[in-house]
Amino acid sequence: MIVTFDLFSALTDTRTGASRTFAAIAAERGWDLSGETAYDTWDGHNKVLQREARPPTGFREVSRTALEAAYADLGLDPALAPSDLARLHETIPDWPLWRDVAAGVAAVAGLDRVTGVGLLSNVDDDLARLTRAHALVDPDLVLSSQRLGAFKPSAEIYTRAVDAVAPARLVHVAASARDVRGALEAGITAVRLARPGHVVDPTGPRPPHEVRDATELAAVVDGL
Repeated sequence: MIVTFDLFSALTDTRTGASRTFAAIAAERGWDLSGETAYDTWDGHNKVLQREARPPTGFREVSRTALEAAYADLGLDPALAPSDLARLHETIPDWPLWRDVAAGVAAVAGLDRVTGVGLLSNVDDDLARLTRAHALVDPDLVLSSQRLGAFKPSAEIYTRAVDAVAPARLVHVAASARDVRGALEAGITAVRLARPGHVVDPTGPRPPHEVRDATELAAVVDGL
């Protein structure tokens, strides 16, 4: 069994990490704008564009277009988006993991039934390597949108992930509504890890397995 984790919701407190950078940028430019508002506006555009994106469009291009749209919504100059995105990416190593992540991932990796733990994420490979979560997983099991040529929540990324780890069984730990729904609709065994700000899609399938702390994952995975 291979267990993958969502990188930017299940493992990383992305909103806190990225909001700090946006707050610093806003302070330097004298913008009356909170880091959280900037992040939430950008994240909303990211989700829309990732749903529509197809190769050869990459993660960076989607993120840049989303930030340009977010700045336009906020009355800011979209021309600033490329340099601000580069600065945002530079701060990825500082984005915090959720407090339960290190122990939770280690416990899953230590199960006899689990032959590897990895990531399944909308991300470029080099950016994944900058995250604190990368050190906790097998680098050969970083199943990125760049590697798989598809974006969540498209079914393609999930079916290609299954093919990438075959003949092992894939279990995916997800937090966001679209990731939980996407994995379940693709027929993958999914465990929902509840995180602040994330809910289950009310129009999608209900996750049969759910935990509120990553340290509870090992028991659930071992019982699958």
